Amino acid sequence: MSERFRIAIIGSGPAGLSAAAHAAQLGLSHVLLEKTDHLSDTIYKYQKGKHVMATPAQLVLRAGGGLAFAAGKREAILGSWGERIAAAGVNVRLNAEVTAIAGAGDAIPGSVQAIVTRKRDGSSETRELQRHAPPYRLTLADGSAIIADTVILAIGTQGNPNLMACPGAALPHVQYQLDDPAAYNDEHIFVIGGGDAGIENALGLAADAAQGNVVTLVNRSAEFSTAKDANVKALLAARDAGRISIMTGTTTRAIEPGWVVLDTPEGEVRARCDRLIARMGSAPPRGFIEGCGVEFASSDRLAYPKLSAVFESTAPGIFVVGALAGYPLIKHCMNQGHDVVEFINGNTALLPADEPILAEKFTGLPGNRSVSDWLEFLRSRVSILAGMSLLQMREFMLDSEARLYRAGEVIFERNAPGSSLFGIADGEVRVEIDPGNPAITVALPQGSIVGEVGLISGRRRGATVRAGSDCILVEISRTAALRLMSAVPSARREVDRLTTERSVLQIAAIVATAKVETIPAGKAVISEGDSGDDIFIIRSGSMVVERQIGGKPVFLNYVPAGSFVGEMAVIDGGTRSATVRAAVKSDVIRLGGAAFRDLLAAKPDLLARLRAEMATRTAMNAMIESKKDSFRGLVDMYTGVANFLVENGVGEATDVLLIDEKLCVGCDNCEKACADSHDGLSRLDREAGRTYAHLHVPTSCRHCEHPHCMADCPPNAIHRGPTGEVYIDDSCIGCGNCQRGCPYGVIRMDKVPPKKPWLLSWLLFGQGPGPGEPDAKWSKKHAHAEAPKKAIKCDMCSGQSGGPACVRACPTGAAIRVSPEQFLTVALLDRGQG
Repeated sequence: MSERFRIAIIGSGPAGLSAAAHAAQLGLSHVLLEKTDHLSDTIYKYQKGKHVMATPAQLVLRAGGGLAFAAGKREAILGSWGERIAAAGVNVRLNAEVTAIAGAGDAIPGSVQAIVTRKRDGSSETRELQRHAPPYRLTLADGSAIIADTVILAIGTQGNPNLMACPGAALPHVQYQLDDPAAYNDEHIFVIGGGDAGIENALGLAADAAQGNVVTLVNRSAEFSTAKDANVKALLAARDAGRISIMTGTTTRAIEPGWVVLDTPEGEVRARCDRLIARMGSAPPRGFIEGCGVEFASSDRLAYPKLSAVFESTAPGIFVVGALAGYPLIKHCMNQGHDVVEFINGNTALLPADEPILAEKFTGLPGNRSVSDWLEFLRSRVSILAGMSLLQMREFMLDSEARLYRAGEVIFERNAPGSSLFGIADGEVRVEIDPGNPAITVALPQGSIVGEVGLISGRRRGATVRAGSDCILVEISRTAALRLMSAVPSARREVDRLTTERSVLQIAAIVATAKVETIPAGKAVISEGDSGDDIFIIRSGSMVVERQIGGKPVFLNYVPAGSFVGEMAVIDGGTRSATVRAAVKSDVIRLGGAAFRDLLAAKPDLLARLRAEMATRTAMNAMIESKKDSFRGLVDMYTGVANFLVENGVGEATDVLLIDEKLCVGCDNCEKACADSHDGLSRLDREAGRTYAHLHVPTSCRHCEHPHCMADCPPNAIHRGPTGEVYIDDSCIGCGNCQRGCPYGVIRMDKVPPKKPWLLSWLLFGQGPGPGEPDAKWSKKHAHAEAPKKAIKCDMCSGQSGGPACVRACPTGAAIRVSPEQFLTVALLDRGQG
């Protein structure tokens, strides 16, 4: 006879332990089944000495049986839990692996369904499944079985890690787990993955300098959107101390014995690698779970099971909690374990621990909805949220805001800084597409999103957006949006679909052929002489266009984000007439040529405009070809400009200071004006920097599309202003991270100057700089010896009338500020004048 229990809990992680401890406290018949010989295998497998965090801090912890949790070392937490589980009288069975769960009761009429399991190789397997009512028979690996009225699945996802997919992934020096960082010495180690696990592994391997490890962390994104703030700060501190190298915007191309080949923003890199540790997340063990009769939200490998508000799956009596439910944080998991036992025991009135926090977020919205109703309202009415469960929505909304906007109210303005994303849950918003005529608008309906350009490209807002009617919007921070797109594949697809749709005028036939691709710096998307006919829209980054003339690559054009290339082959046929390559790492939308031809056939005005642009390009190409011998200097200069743009990163700038050396008389008025406009501290070094074609690029901030300095500012003191300037506010703490992170050397640390007295103080008491005495000289003379240093950089004289002081003070007009597109034009005109 099989034993029978009221509750069978599978998995002894935080959620399973909390559920078991609470069941024991309530006196419920239960059994906790753990397949290993120890409790909480996930935390047990954390690296030795790992500091476990207790986030989110504002969330109340619920756990029965005296099971407590606070931030601390892995070993201390496991020891405490082991003691409390024993004291609570939890019925634990170790080495008890559950291999199958089948209905021991009657079949549910009409519940036969087809389960399609998608495998990693892309194939799929279909089988029929009959769901049953409880109780359930749980078969164990040793052949024994138990019967349970209810089952709690708390098995997590760590046993099913995401694997490397590049050549060489099966080599012996590739691993997916790090048990003891102290076991490795004098190795070149690459850690792949910028989540909490990857960061903690890298920190552990580099903690002791005596080990002699050379540790590099590789993150495919420029940001660490899925990691806790404390981990990110610790990682950046280790980098600044020289203990860890970080490569962002980087992916693994191939793994070789003793080496790794990486695609970086600057191009391909081959580096020594004795060990590669891949920590790229994990996925639910789908085959086992579906075999229990539990349905998933979608066919995506990373999708989670369908669950009710009380954690019950589509198989009646089988509940899912913890990371398998989409909640990865320990406090969430423990709260779920406690709450699900309460629900099973009949307490259906219990509200989740985060209920007061979420209720506060919804207080300003119209209508008398509960938190659960609001979560379902937002999830069902915003397209990018549709793939989330209500449980995932709870965690998501802790980092997001919902707000009512009245008709006509501005949501954000053109050129304003901001990278958050807005989902339209109710009503509509209107985008003012013509800055000269606000009456010309495009309506975005309920369900859509707005603000995705700032999210994806990092550029300032491209249009003013107002509420077209009273509307409810969800504002999603950049971090939350990136985390959402990483964890919910349907959300990423929806963002890609909407941005693609808008880029191609919402023509469905083209959207169906579109695909988003990342192009490394220097790689060509179009090669001269090829026969392809795809179109490429540059979503972020920039491209250069060049052509082989006289056996040499000749630069033709610079193409920024928001432009498209490749249309000439579609319109006139034939082979590609030029090569287009990425100036910096870029994202492009690839569109099928056949679908684009159909669009042109339906829109003759668009075809006529493109033909006119093509005629100009064709004439330029023909002129260069016919005059290549007599204009060899011009041809070489074209190529030189392209190389200069790429080598000096001007392609990622939004505003560059140039000095025409043919006009500059060396008066230094530009530096003096900069100092006088900034309390005596100049942000400009006129003589430093590089020169091309008589145009000098001095050391002055370029106000990058994706500012490197913003990536690691502990007090978040660096911002983008309303006209695109990147500036540092008074909350700067002088840590120097921005100075170290800037690849162009335009930030320096300097003492905060004293406040300059009024002119009246000079007249009466001789205090402060007098007439004709430069502010900079006085400030330097009177600076306090112990004054703190802070970061100093160009802010484009934000808030001062007339624009940048350096440009205004130049007596000959040698100093100008231009965008990268204008830089090209100025360089060409400069050579022409010469």
